[in-house]
Amino acid sequence: MAYYHGVSTRQIETSVSTPVTAGSGIAFVVGTAPVHVVGGKINAPILANNYSEAVSALGYSDDWSKYSLCEVIYSHYKLYGVSPIIFVNVLDPTKHKTAVPAANVDLTESKAYLPLEAIKSTVIVKDQAGTTTYTLESDYDLFYDNGKLVIEILDGGTIPEAATELNVAYDKVDPTQVTDAEVIGGFNVTTKETTGFELIDKVFPMFGIVPDVLLCPGWSHKAEVAAIMSSKAQNINGIFEGKALVDIDTTTVLHYADAPAWKKAQNINAKTQILCFPMCKLGDKVFHMSTQAAGLMAKVDSDNGDSPCESPSNKLLQINSTVLADGTEVALDLQQANFLNSNGIVTALNFIGGFVLWGNETACFPASTDVKDYFICVSRMFGWVSNSVILTYWSKIDGKLNRRLIDSIIDSLNIWLNGLTSEEKLLGGRVEFKEEENSTTSIMSGKAVFHIYMTPPSPAKELEFILEYDAAYVAAALQA
Repeated sequence: MAYYHGVSTRQIETSVSTPVTAGSGIAFVVGTAPVHVVGGKINAPILANNYSEAVSALGYSDDWSKYSLCEVIYSHYKLYGVSPIIFVNVLDPTKHKTAVPAANVDLTESKAYLPLEAIKSTVIVKDQAGTTTYTLESDYDLFYDNGKLVIEILDGGTIPEAATELNVAYDKVDPTQVTDAEVIGGFNVTTKETTGFELIDKVFPMFGIVPDVLLCPGWSHKAEVAAIMSSKAQNINGIFEGKALVDIDTTTVLHYADAPAWKKAQNINAKTQILCFPMCKLGDKVFHMSTQAAGLMAKVDSDNGDSPCESPSNKLLQINSTVLADGTEVALDLQQANFLNSNGIVTALNFIGGFVLWGNETACFPASTDVKDYFICVSRMFGWVSNSVILTYWSKIDGKLNRRLIDSIIDSLNIWLNGLTSEEKLLGGRVEFKEEENSTTSIMSGKAVFHIYMTPPSPAKELEFILEYDAAYVAAALQA
């Protein structure tokens, strides 16, 4: 030891760790967006904290049947005011496109208009007869505005002022060419590219965020897509977990009574899946139920300190009707809605106080009777605590496995669980280091097991009031 003469200090690690709580209700959405309008990315996770960020990165259109990500953009940011969202666009304008033959378009006040689908870089403008080709930025300009691709005649160019038509050819994006396989995604060994839902594993390394709600409106009703969503929700980055929100296909299921049979046929019965029926509508805008349910879940989580301790059921949706895919209105009464719930299907109910989400059960119900799995809020709380524990104690990996480390984890976890209990997010919770779960050989091999006991509150699914006629009050009244 070096010679020293005087006073010195040193610092050691705090024995109790500060918990890192996982986010809750953070959506990971795969679908299509008009990225050709803004030069947006294909098959890359996009983190957006507000509406303007999302539109700047992905573009926007009210035609949600073509551009499914725009439905989530509108619902989450405009209706529920929740963020962030991670988007993955699988629409590739260089691949998913169709050639539009040359045709004449009208000029009005020196402008001609093409549909939003028109790809700017492919536009060829000629004179009305189709014999003279005009030059971009010399004779005309191109820009997207208000859902159109605008051709604007420039002063000083060669296009005559008297011209009333232009001959225009272009390619247009074709979202119908996007396949289920492209939405599901995977890893391409040749190009080394990751696509579709496989990109969920890139989110935490890129942004430090754990998305716990998986969405794919317009595709989630397909059995293979729903299965992949469930698989990814169960094993995000190999360690985290979430929930996949899945829609019933309302082009084939036209009556609520047929929904359970469809669920069985599609093999949708996992605790990681929340199944929704039917679609819903606000004004002229039609939403998949999964989209609105995800927005509501995020809002309820936010109202509860970013934890999923409260059920989203019986909370107001931003809708004024429930419909099928063809627009046919579906008005469910309480008995019909409860029938769906009894089969593990979440719906919407307009009974008292407006339209609310109705249902507390994941898709594993009624096959599973484990409260930890079938109640949405209880199951999500187990996932949230699990994710939070991983985030908090990852830094302890490869440290010295000694009594100090064990006691540090026990003390800090118990403090956190006691805090959740005092906040009424848990009815109770504790952690134990049990001798029977930690053999000498396990400790020698570097493995320690901590047993967490916890009880999230169940939703108040049924309140029963017993009314009885008490004749004693008659005698008491007469005596008075």
